[in-house]
Amino acid sequence: VYEGEGFICFESGNTYKGQFSEGRMHGEGTYTWADGVKYEGTFTKNVPMHKGRYTWNDGSVYEGSIHNGLRHGYGVFRSGTHPVSYTGYWCNGKRHGKGFISYDQEQTSWYSGDWVNNVREGWGLRCYRSGNTYRGQWKKNLRHGYGKMKWLTDNQEYVGQWECGIQHGFGIHTWILTRTEMSQYSLWNEYKGEFVKGERHGHGLFIYADGSIYSGEWVHNKRHGKVSIVRTTDHSRASYSALYSGSLDFCTANYIQFAVWTLTINDLGEISVLGSDTDLDLSALLDFLPREDRAEEVKQVELAVLRHISKLRETYYFYSNLGCSSSIDGTYILLRLQFWRFLKDCEFHFSKTLAEMDRLLGGDKPFKNIHCPVDVVLFRTFVSNLVHLAFHIYHEELKDEVPHLERCFSEMMSRNVLPSACCVQGNFIVTFIFSQFILKGILYSGEEFASFAQSYIEKCWEVYRDFCRPCPKPPFEPTMTLRQFLWMLDDLKLLNEQLTASRVLGIFVKIGASLPGIHGVNLDLEVCIETNIVHCHRNVKIAFKNCCKCCSTCWARRKRN
Repeated sequence: VYEGEGFICFESGNTYKGQFSEGRMHGEGTYTWADGVKYEGTFTKNVPMHKGRYTWNDGSVYEGSIHNGLRHGYGVFRSGTHPVSYTGYWCNGKRHGKGFISYDQEQTSWYSGDWVNNVREGWGLRCYRSGNTYRGQWKKNLRHGYGKMKWLTDNQEYVGQWECGIQHGFGIHTWILTRTEMSQYSLWNEYKGEFVKGERHGHGLFIYADGSIYSGEWVHNKRHGKVSIVRTTDHSRASYSALYSGSLDFCTANYIQFAVWTLTINDLGEISVLGSDTDLDLSALLDFLPREDRAEEVKQVELAVLRHISKLRETYYFYSNLGCSSSIDGTYILLRLQFWRFLKDCEFHFSKTLAEMDRLLGGDKPFKNIHCPVDVVLFRTFVSNLVHLAFHIYHEELKDEVPHLERCFSEMMSRNVLPSACCVQGNFIVTFIFSQFILKGILYSGEEFASFAQSYIEKCWEVYRDFCRPCPKPPFEPTMTLRQFLWMLDDLKLLNEQLTASRVLGIFVKIGASLPGIHGVNLDLEVCIETNIVHCHRNVKIAFKNCCKCCSTCWARRKRN
């Protein structure tokens, strides 16, 4: 019997070169069929087993697990005639189990998920060459069951039930509309309801981009039967709405007209000259004004806002863009963090500290979150805040001038906003953030630095609150002074030969911890600003590595001292 290394040629023209045992192909070897197909790998009693490599005449290759001569287990297949490759599990020569298949060389078209006997079946993610994606259930290579489809090219999205590759059952279809620049609110149409063979059919709710709502029956994508049509708005505190309730005829459904109007009511119960997204909240200021003058004061300050509305929208859009990547639907929302940057650029902090301004504008907010850096500031809140700040900063200086609110607002616009807005100050290197007192440099000048800084905001807010102490002034919210800030840097082992305490104080002066013309630093100043500090990148990792264990222990030592 054959034993050891050898070569054999069969009558069919097939050949084998490799190891033999007891007269059989056993061990490592290479088997070549007469038509050119080749197997290199392990044999067990004449049968390819365990690990091996198949090579076909067209250049296709398989490497991986083999059982009884078939692809079985984990393996990789690459086609020789098409840019197709599969990596995953096999059963009896067929794709079966979890696997990833790429349909092109650039891997822009691929599927990752479950397979059953060479077909997509189960749960999987499909990415198409167009950029469209589907994540959900499959059956016989078709979308079937629950899944989510995104049409990148058409800005559409569907989440719900599928049958034989089309929408069928309950689902939510969203049409995202691209907004122009300086948009604040997202804009989209949305349908929630029943689908039959890809069409809206049955009961469904359609929410239009302008706020209109249709609730009723659908037949072949058209409104039909008993319905309720409502026009409302969420962007103002008071509005009138129109309601149509009745029946729509299938043929005329798309031509039905119904009354719609929206009016904004101000704090005095009168119609505002501003739009709903600029509805001013002046209720807290009205108490400072004579009752007989309030209506005229509100009217005049609304007109003043209207005169500067273009500049205000431009400013809001500019600062809501800082440190943010492009939005999918072209909208941006201002955060308190970016609002602080605006206040500093416009030198509001020369009159009041940012901590004091946060308290003035806190309203009904829980006192622990008065200084939260990730709070959303809508455009109407942004404008209302400016009116409030203008009054509190200039009302003493202009106490004899009327209308008082309008004069304070106009003075604030001419002194602070118009000459300085959209000119970001500061030129230090971004290295470290502590939410309220952002340790930053070009945080709002470069997207690369900004994205690094923004990723730490939540953690910084957590660390900041651990190091804060109650403020001695109402509402006694947790805050921090510059002196305590220095102690914190010491506790986190950030102070060293490169970053000394005196250098930190010098940076304090540069970023406005002392008033113009006054030398020295007020260490009792509350740190509720985006302080530009710290230059050594390596200190960042050290700080976050030590912050958790320092928060509870080192601060207790500082309190005792």
